[in-house]
Amino acid sequence: MTSPLSLTLDRSSPVPLYFQVAQQIEDLIDRGELPPGARLDNEIQLADSAGLSRPTVRQAIQYLVDKGLLVRKRGVGTQVVHGTVKRPVELSSLYDDLSHVGQRPATKVLAVETVAADDSVAVALGLAPGAPVLHLERLRFAQGEPLAIMHNWLPAGLLDLTAERLEQHGLYQLLRSAGVHMRVANQRISARAATAAEARLLHERRGAPLLTMTRTAYDDVGRAVEQGSHVYRPELYSFEMALVER
Repeated sequence: MTSPLSLTLDRSSPVPLYFQVAQQIEDLIDRGELPPGARLDNEIQLADSAGLSRPTVRQAIQYLVDKGLLVRKRGVGTQVVHGTVKRPVELSSLYDDLSHVGQRPATKVLAVETVAADDSVAVALGLAPGAPVLHLERLRFAQGEPLAIMHNWLPAGLLDLTAERLEQHGLYQLLRSAGVHMRVANQRISARAATAAEARLLHERRGAPLLTMTRTAYDDVGRAVEQGSHVYRPELYSFEMALVER
């Protein structure tokens, strides 16, 4: 079945009509009102219902196809592929952000182990090189799609973690429940090519571009409590930030 759309257009706005249509469809996808697999009416029906020309509707659909949100299939029509996770750049966990926007987060725990801190982790956490730290490796899913591979290191003894707990809850939620309150973090966002192992887990090709995020989080007494190194599929994920003129 196709999903009917109720579009509100401002014909006096300087924003092009095709872009208004595309934005409203994208909002419906982000909110889960157009879930993966949902089919849209054909271009003629969409144009008639919105009082638009077919070229305008076609341009809106093509814009969303180019963004990877819609796909055209012969004999099927236009379908929703997936929503893009738009994450604000603030001190929050991926699990909490996905839950907040209805993206149905799920976690596969790949490792929970005590290891010796290498130089970079030791410096980030303010520990001596070789000091014991808890290392976590997790594969995070959103709406059934692999989204991110997450490595995290915590000072040994900070809290008791098991694979079962990490599959049910986000790391920051578990830290808060243990009385650890993150207050500030240093974060760096970049990009690089996927390794063979990362490509296999994320259903990407080897060498495909990935977003990266490295973060060191500090609690309310200034103690470094977490070092994270994450990679994300860029077609499913983006960071958003507000910029203010000074």
